[in-house]
Amino acid sequence: MTAPGRRFNDVVTRFWSVAAPVYDLPALQRWFYRPVQDEVVAQLRAHQSRRVADIACGTGILATRIHNELDTDEVYGVDMSDGMLAQARARCGRVRWLKAPAERLPFDDGALDAVVSTTAFHFFDQPVAMREFHRVLAPGGLVAVGTISPPDLPVLRLLRLGPNGTAHTPTPAEVLTLFTEAGFHVVDQHRTHRPAWSRPVFDLITVGKKD
Repeated sequence: MTAPGRRFNDVVTRFWSVAAPVYDLPALQRWFYRPVQDEVVAQLRAHQSRRVADIACGTGILATRIHNELDTDEVYGVDMSDGMLAQARARCGRVRWLKAPAERLPFDDGALDAVVSTTAFHFFDQPVAMREFHRVLAPGGLVAVGTISPPDLPVLRLLRLGPNGTAHTPTPAEVLTLFTEAGFHVVDQHRTHRPAWSRPVFDLITVGKKD
């Protein structure tokens, strides 16, 4: 399933610090990142979340959208990459940008109404991160996670880094197990709704609530 010892490691963090300028390319954002971010914003709007953290926020596009488009009290963007956070701070001064790993979030127990993360979950120590998401949420809090989840085809299996590497793309069933074992009640799971030309991107959104 997932590797128990996986962390955001130095190699991954350095890579994204260098790659930060490319991350904001309009075509990449529109075709790859925007569809799942749209769904997360819709989930937060329906939940009426007031205190929200975007984990592995990158250059801050989603966290800035959450601040600008929703009625919130506090929005946090959390990432491990200095390069990503530098661009995020330049993008929006009203979001609180924090450097921390998904497995050790800088929030008190029950401090947040919602935790979201898109297109980064494969780099986390997934069981630890999910327990941390549960810890920082208040009762009734929402978690929405977008994951890369390609079909379990032999050719793709060969390309994966495996359970002992720095990344793991979980199956839909694995994601459900991660949610429930962390204490969440799963309320929705579906493939991200995408235009036809971007459907080769196999991603999944799973939404849960803390009872």
